Amino acid sequence: MASSTPQTPQEQFDLICDNLQEVLNPEIIKHVLEVEKRPLEVYWGTATTGRPHCGYFVPCLKIAQFLQAGCKVKVLLADIHGFLDNLKAPIELVEYRAVYYRFVITELLKAAGAPIEKLEFVLGSSYQLSKEYTMDRFRLESVTTMHDAKKAGAEVVKQVDNATLSSLIYPVMQALDEEYLKVDAQFGGVDQRKIFALAKDCLPKIGYKERAHLMNAMVPGLAGGKMSSSDPDSKIDLLDEPAVVQKKLKKAFAMPKVVEDNGVLSFVEYVLLPASALKYGAQKFVVERREGGPLVYTDIKTMQDDYRADVLTPQLLKSAVTPALIDLLAPIQAAFKASEEWQAIEKQAYPPPPEKKKKEKKDKGSRHPGAAAKQQQVEAKPDGSVKGQDSAEVSVGKSVDEALEKLELEKKAVA
Repeated sequence: MASSTPQTPQEQFDLICDNLQEVLNPEIIKHVLEVEKRPLEVYWGTATTGRPHCGYFVPCLKIAQFLQAGCKVKVLLADIHGFLDNLKAPIELVEYRAVYYRFVITELLKAAGAPIEKLEFVLGSSYQLSKEYTMDRFRLESVTTMHDAKKAGAEVVKQVDNATLSSLIYPVMQALDEEYLKVDAQFGGVDQRKIFALAKDCLPKIGYKERAHLMNAMVPGLAGGKMSSSDPDSKIDLLDEPAVVQKKLKKAFAMPKVVEDNGVLSFVEYVLLPASALKYGAQKFVVERREGGPLVYTDIKTMQDDYRADVLTPQLLKSAVTPALIDLLAPIQAAFKASEEWQAIEKQAYPPPPEKKKKEKKDKGSRHPGAAAKQQQVEAKPDGSVKGQDSAEVSVGKSVDEALEKLELEKKAVA
């Protein structure tokens, strides 16, 4: 990350696009900076579902660069999107998860040294339930085929057999959010490229302009593949204690001499190297060795070359990443321990599953007295979703009034 504030439109453009995997419609960004001569307005959305993990450092470090480049950034706490994505976020919990995410993202950006004066949080349900948004959603759905909607969400929305209609609505709403948030560009992972392409194609069909789209690379999980909130072995939680961090990194998948799909090496590339610029004024990552003196890296290519040559071994890499990550997490965890409100929200947003009773009850059938009052049969999953016989009732609610009442409570909680 650059240590000085960019002054010219070209310097701003370079910082905005720095270290991104792909940029769609970069001419829109240039026009705003060079012709309109105003700050670029960008939004990044995150569905408030499972616990945010260390992978969230990647977008937050990029958002820090946007802010440093003078951009106005809106963070969309996409509560309704979390609910639409295969019921990952039950309505009963979204109000708390939105607040939890706000705490986490704020502290991540502070840890990245971001100037947050031009940062704004927006709750999805604060405008996505309006009459105007609903009618525009219907208009957009009328020009979007089921094939295109399913294709757009293929890498973002959880894919299951016999998927619900909500999984098709998800990408349509994400496209429409660009208009209602009044931004010039949307930022996200490269896994959202198909949703961005859908927005680029469909918004003009209902009279709205195209936006630029900024995509960062996806960081592999510790077990290989995509880092996921639903797989505890693939990620490190932001609140994991140092001993847990050390244990997870020790078990992390890092094949010797192979840099592809290497989650530990990728974390250095997209998190620790950019974050080090805040500490040293330039990128620097130090690997201590017992013999031969430390290895000092200022770019990822040199690290990758040394890793392929086995100069930088998996053991050396992990031993260097562990303290660097623990140091990066320290201010976030300190802020959590200092905030009683954040601690209370954490318990409400991700309540532990109830202990199972050891005593087995005889099945008396469905006609015995009291059968109607039988407790709901659900099981909490690592990503915060619920599964089981009564999961739909828990997630969806019993009535429209109940669902809207909970969303209204949510808006008040995040305000």
